Amino acid sequence: MLDRIDRKIVRELRNNARLSNKELASSIGLAPSSCLVRVRNLESAGVLKGYHANIEPGFLGVSLQAMISVRLTHHSQAEVESFSDQMLSLSEVRQLYHVAGSNDFLLHVWVQNSQHLRDLVMHSITSLKEVAHIETGLIFEHTLNPDLPLFES
Repeated sequence: MLDRIDRKIVRELRNNARLSNKELASSIGLAPSSCLVRVRNLESAGVLKGYHANIEPGFLGVSLQAMISVRLTHHSQAEVESFSDQMLSLSEVRQLYHVAGSNDFLLHVWVQNSQHLRDLVMHSITSLKEVAHIETGLIFEHTLNPDLPLFES
């Protein structure tokens, strides 16, 4: 479980992962050496899994994002793993969610345009024997909540 100080560290790094250790320590009221030990402990424990750049898709030629809901024909472990592996090999798939409910997977995809989306769906998804049904929803806007709470235990 994370204590109050660890939660502050996680919150600060979630909002700006480029903070120097000195800036982070100052913002939460810790000595830099203590802060560094805590950050390293959070990394070792797997709480902090990595640091990422937030990329503007348009600069990569992406003008369209979509969520694709996928229902599989069967729910065997082999089919789930096979589908996951195939989807994660596609450069257009940004995120893959294995979910409960009427669908089995949600794919967040980045594509150049509607024709690119159609080709991706037709050639790389619906052509798979594991796929029984898909639904595609266009994303108009994608915003992360910077104030997402860190739940208390």
